[in-house]
Amino acid sequence: MNIDKAVARTIPDTRGRLTIEVTLASGTRSTTASAPSGKSTGTHEALELDASIAVENVNGEIASTLTQHDFNSADALDTFLIELDGTPDKSRLGANALLSVSIAAQRLFALGESVPLWSAIAERRPAQAGAGTTPVAPRLYVNVMNGGVHVDFPSTSLGTSKLPFQEYILVVEGKTSEAFPIAQEAFAKLGERLGNVPMGDEGGYAPTFDTLEQPFEILTDLVKELSGTSIAIDAAASEFFKDSTYHLLGKSYSADELLALYREFAERFPIHSIEDPFDEESADYFTKLTAALGDKILIVGDDLTVTNPARIREAAAHKEINAVLVKPNQIGTVREAIQAVQETYTAGWQAIASHRSGETNDTFIADFAYGIGAHGIKAGGLGQRERLEKYERLLAIEHEAEH
Repeated sequence: MNIDKAVARTIPDTRGRLTIEVTLASGTRSTTASAPSGKSTGTHEALELDASIAVENVNGEIASTLTQHDFNSADALDTFLIELDGTPDKSRLGANALLSVSIAAQRLFALGESVPLWSAIAERRPAQAGAGTTPVAPRLYVNVMNGGVHVDFPSTSLGTSKLPFQEYILVVEGKTSEAFPIAQEAFAKLGERLGNVPMGDEGGYAPTFDTLEQPFEILTDLVKELSGTSIAIDAAASEFFKDSTYHLLGKSYSADELLALYREFAERFPIHSIEDPFDEESADYFTKLTAALGDKILIVGDDLTVTNPARIREAAAHKEINAVLVKPNQIGTVREAIQAVQETYTAGWQAIASHRSGETNDTFIADFAYGIGAHGIKAGGLGQRERLEKYERLLAIEHEAEH
């Protein structure tokens, strides 16, 4: 396939920050994609450049070289992008520039093959995830309460303290058409219980509480009412780790004390998974927690592994986790994200596909989650249009697959 045109521009994300959108054209076909952006980021993520610089890179060097080549697959185009950038962290051209081109290319090749995007991804699905193109509905990881850096108000501005963990999630099992109404009901009930509270970056409620237990108690009440549901959290512990200590609601915890807290909460509450429970450089404590709880719940690596195949292999060698969060913008191309999934399945672990806190109306992550056979998908809360579009795409995929 020849790429006749590659054009980029800036668009605003859900936080009002500029990100990049790219349109690729080949003959009469054209596709568009945009790159999300994270606020809580791992140190080892691929580098996102300022959106205006990323746009210049696409409209300049990437476009001029891309249009001079013929590509026989989306993987071949991604390989070209990786080699063109030439850095391990995508710092020359920018992970956001490369990913927007990469996603647009996935769509363009799927269009050329007259197959849905999720099906094209499923054809490249790692063997450990199962063969064929029949999608498996990922569990919905609905971010119902936001905390940490995803809430902008100061901790003391509303009388008590904002939630210390970054995401409090309701996990809903089953087909999307059955799970999404349950998620909607849960979100409405939670809103009634919390009252007039702000919304966080990811479209979930941003309440304040006096104790660590209160949000878990509220979510446990919801789980008791709604079948097929459980609780997950993204602790994002690197964000509250300072001077070798973890700081939660005005109290300091050592790593051992925090591990004991997680064990206690896993016994008391219906917890499905805990993401980034410790600082990203504290791999030994990930191993300890996985050894303690890994046969009961998922211990998920995000900042620890940053969708990087090499870091996932390293984590596997030390049994640090048993699930990996997969965010394509952490690595910079779809091809490398699929390689990260391959390493995840090789380790015998689960993969959870994820959006970012700064989102657009691009729904690629929904097709990606279905295509790789993900255990779950994090698409945010139900309080933002850009998040809802991911859920709507999941419903559309289910319909496509059944008809």
